[in-house]
Amino acid sequence: MGQSPQLGRALILVGAMLIVVGVLLYFGGKLPFRIGRLPGDIVHRGQNSTFYFPLASCLVISVVITLVLWIINQFRR
Repeated sequence: MGQSPQLGRALILVGAMLIVVGVLLYFGGKLPFRIGRLPGDIVHRGQNSTFYFPLASCLVISVVITLVLWIINQFRR
């Protein structure tokens, strides 16, 4: 019985994160910045292929996720 509240909180948190990601994807074209097309993303176009490595986008997403998880951890204490 002790696991039910923790599971409930985890499911609510996952649901909230999915809603945020869904909203960002839905309104992504209207945002002033484009994740995946930031300065620092590496794109090399050859004759028959394209190599794309979103370095700056990965760093931005990592920082945002780290901050969100840090804030959540501060509220849990």
